[in-house]
Amino acid sequence: MNYYLGIDNGGTVIKAALYDAAGSQVSVASEKVEMICPKVGFTERELSAVWAANASAVRKCLARSGVRADDIRSVGLSGHGKGLYITDKEGNPVYRGIVSTDSRASEIEKAFYAEGVAARAYKKTFQKVLACQPVCLLRWLKENDRAVYDKIGWIMSAKDYIRYCLTGKIRAELTDISGTNLLNLQTMRYDAELPEMFGIPEIAGALPPLCKSAEICGYVTAAAAEQTGLREGTPVSGGMFDIDACAVGVGICDERDVCVIGGTWSINEYISPAPVLDGSISMNSAFCKDGYYLIEECSPTSAGNLEWVIERFFSKERAECGSSDAFYAMLNEGVAKIEPQECGVVFLPFLFDCNEDADLGAAFLNLKAFDDKMMLARAVYEGVVFSHKTHIDRLLKSRNTPAKIRLAGGVTKSAVWSQMFADVTGLNVEAVADKELGCFGAAMVAAVAVGDFASIDEAEKACVGKGKMYYPNPENSKIYAEKYARYKGIIEKLK
Repeated sequence: MNYYLGIDNGGTVIKAALYDAAGSQVSVASEKVEMICPKVGFTERELSAVWAANASAVRKCLARSGVRADDIRSVGLSGHGKGLYITDKEGNPVYRGIVSTDSRASEIEKAFYAEGVAARAYKKTFQKVLACQPVCLLRWLKENDRAVYDKIGWIMSAKDYIRYCLTGKIRAELTDISGTNLLNLQTMRYDAELPEMFGIPEIAGALPPLCKSAEICGYVTAAAAEQTGLREGTPVSGGMFDIDACAVGVGICDERDVCVIGGTWSINEYISPAPVLDGSISMNSAFCKDGYYLIEECSPTSAGNLEWVIERFFSKERAECGSSDAFYAMLNEGVAKIEPQECGVVFLPFLFDCNEDADLGAAFLNLKAFDDKMMLARAVYEGVVFSHKTHIDRLLKSRNTPAKIRLAGGVTKSAVWSQMFADVTGLNVEAVADKELGCFGAAMVAAVAVGDFASIDEAEKACVGKGKMYYPNPENSKIYAEKYARYKGIIEKLK
């Protein structure tokens, strides 16, 4: 039997998962990488630690599977977009990897808008400028650490760096680089005017050769095989931006559905043969299927907020439950016992960033003396869905009402949370079973790269199963409409 390995490099966790040709997950393993925060707004990781975590996750995944390395047909990768991973021309790291939650360049982002740079670049890149994108981070390095800036030989994304570690080949994969403001989305090519606009013309020669998601970009080297347990010579595909991988993993084959991913980031997206150019959405990027753009609204305002609250308010309960599954079952049961109209607490899910064009932080509001920790958890569930709705409403301005939302990410493990998405948005929701979607999408495309599926559409039809359906409760939808109006009203007043 043929098997396909997917490797996903998230902001904190590295995962490797193995799948068979029917899309069944055979095994999975993960490793955490220490986040280094030397200053406020900095989120970095040592590149040696990132590669070591990838190699370890792959070794563990293979050991748990019982599958011979010779039976793995190909390897695919996905990873967080934005951020910055830089090396010299020989491929040696010259700085820590900068993760997509980094905000050190926020003042540079503001300056690009104030000076009209963002507006000029939009005509070529079809996306807004973000502080965590390479254009802002590179400009920050140029202004604040020129010695590092002058050493830059290659500019990569998270998964492109890992592909280099596996194969020794440096490439920039199209979907990832298209979300950086360094690619002209009209031509799908580099454009020398873009680095010039952002005041970083020196980096034009550090942009790697382009490749596509389903293209074989190299083969596992002897050194990488020794570290990972993979067979030397195993094909490695280009891979993709993790939001593309998740869209593939939930089966977004055409424009009818909207994909929503609730994890650390709130990802809300659909695919279209044409970009949206009226400025109503945050990002157009190249999708991994030829002829399609990924239309995206996103922010780090999703389920990561719940983890922060759990660490600070529920650490005792988590320890007492003994296992993660038991704890989340307890938490979901407690949240489900509180009716929508009974929770008056409002939570703004802005611990990591704000998606309301303002510098707002997170907050609990309208607390009463009788509110307990479970009421806070209920408010977090609601606030996260409200933040997703903000993005979804922006997307729906540029398209017809979708047939359904295909929901993925950690939120799908909670029936009460999944139902809340249906009630708040008023749309049918299909919660897709979690197969480590970043790994799953990458593995499917890796199967396409070696010709085992004729296309990504064919791979999706063969491998992506049906999810559990949730339908809006009309009474709850009315209650949530009032609560969402209050949520938005509070934000406007705080602005």
